[in-house]
Amino acid sequence: MERIYLDHAATTPMHPRVIEKMMEVMSLSFGNPSSIHSYGREARHRIDLARAELARSIGAKENEIIFTSGGTEADNLALFGAAESYQHQGKHIITTQIEHHAVLHACKKLEKLGFEVTYLPVDETGLISLSELNEALREDTILVSIMYGNNEVGTIQQITEIGQLLKNHQAVFHTDAVQAYGAEKIDVNESFIDLLSVTAHKINGPKGTGFLYARSTVKLAPRSFGGDQERKRRAGTENVASIAGFHQAVIIANEERSAKREKFFEYKEIFQEKLREREVDFKVNGTLEYSLPHVLNLSFPGTSVEAMLVNLDLAGIAVSSGSACTAGSIEPSHVLVAMFGKQSERLINSIRFSFGFNTTKEEIIKAAEETARIVSRLKK
Repeated sequence: MERIYLDHAATTPMHPRVIEKMMEVMSLSFGNPSSIHSYGREARHRIDLARAELARSIGAKENEIIFTSGGTEADNLALFGAAESYQHQGKHIITTQIEHHAVLHACKKLEKLGFEVTYLPVDETGLISLSELNEALREDTILVSIMYGNNEVGTIQQITEIGQLLKNHQAVFHTDAVQAYGAEKIDVNESFIDLLSVTAHKINGPKGTGFLYARSTVKLAPRSFGGDQERKRRAGTENVASIAGFHQAVIIANEERSAKREKFFEYKEIFQEKLREREVDFKVNGTLEYSLPHVLNLSFPGTSVEAMLVNLDLAGIAVSSGSACTAGSIEPSHVLVAMFGKQSERLINSIRFSFGFNTTKEEIIKAAEETARIVSRLKK
């Protein structure tokens, strides 16, 4: 059976050029980047080249890029590192109700450590209100963490406007750009971003590597201790092969961004049009106007998440839901709860389709038609 992978928001397959680069580095550049001999210098050079490319991709300086094990570590380093460094100026933090759990769970831990956290609500499209953010700001606010683009529904926040709002405030501005990086053009200076989290495996790079951008003027207490790697901000021998793969993935993402954006927005239209042709009742979760190009979250009234996921999987179509399915029970998506309330039917009938570089128009058409058949069968 031919399989169709439409879960690129969860993780992406590695690009062939990324695999080729990593194999080359694993074969030839095995030295420790901290060693001063030629093997070490060669490995260090690979890291330096990658750091320069990553910095360039967001308009940052090379010394502002900190390599991490991925988005979760980058988020944790940003939140705990900034909170510890600036707690003498206040203990108030602002975030949103729809953040990734790497941010939300970090904030819950910070609350236990004596910090106060305000969780901003969102409207039915997943957007926060700038006026509510402004009202929530206090003299003792030291950190604001608002994700760039949501991983479940794709909604993009008004990041530049938020940055402008915060630029004359003491609060450090962090954004989780894990889902947006590679899909959106990001400039940390234009948007007044102080901290920004990224992972490689969302852009056809390897799992287990990412980076945190930290503006050179921002203080950041380290979370790991040992060697002097990453300018003493993140101890541990660098994952040279994965960093080189990340480097290659970023080059490809920059080359193909415009074409992929156009293609993915077209895929969204095709998918919806095919459902309409089959007279399928559905609603879009989020907003098509302010959304990541590769994420489409749809609600199918009269169906259930579990039945949809099982039937789509049996049909060879890999997707996910806004819900975490565990042992036959469903924990409603905190993102959809924030958008629609705890009683909304959308909590139990929403599916996320997400596209990638190897997704074809034929696959979109087939997946949409199969989805229509499944919805029709389940509603009967």
